[in-house]
Amino acid sequence: MSRSQESFNKKETRKKKEQKRKEKEKKRQERKENTGKPDFDDMIAYVDEFGNITDTPPDPEEKEEFDAEDIVLSNKKDQSEAGGVKTGVITFYNDDKGFGFIRDSETKQDIFLHVSNALDPVGENDKVVYEIGKGDKGPVAINVKLNK
Repeated sequence: MSRSQESFNKKETRKKKEQKRKEKEKKRQERKENTGKPDFDDMIAYVDEFGNITDTPPDPEEKEEFDAEDIVLSNKKDQSEAGGVKTGVITFYNDDKGFGFIRDSETKQDIFLHVSNALDPVGENDKVVYEIGKGDKGPVAINVKLNK
């Protein structure tokens, strides 16, 4: 079909496509010209004493020395998972599939419960006593008993 027989709509569509192609090529050329390789100094970031990221290096005269023995490391989550009997309420339990979740009464953390770890028959809104064990995807409740 020669161009003389094209409809007005087809001509407009062709013009728009051509215009978009030219604009895209123009943008590509501009990016090519404007992007120089970034300087290494532009990429460096520093962290100040408050934990904020800045682009100015810290003053070496304001540095403080610490002894490694003075630093106390702890992980609250690890301490809560370290054995011990805990209490909670079953917030969700699917009897058909045999799993649910217990909300810990102290930490309000949800712990996974599988029917194989329950010593008594359990259901939703039951108060239970349990221990925390380590599962494939996080903490799991083991030795689950009804709290009487």
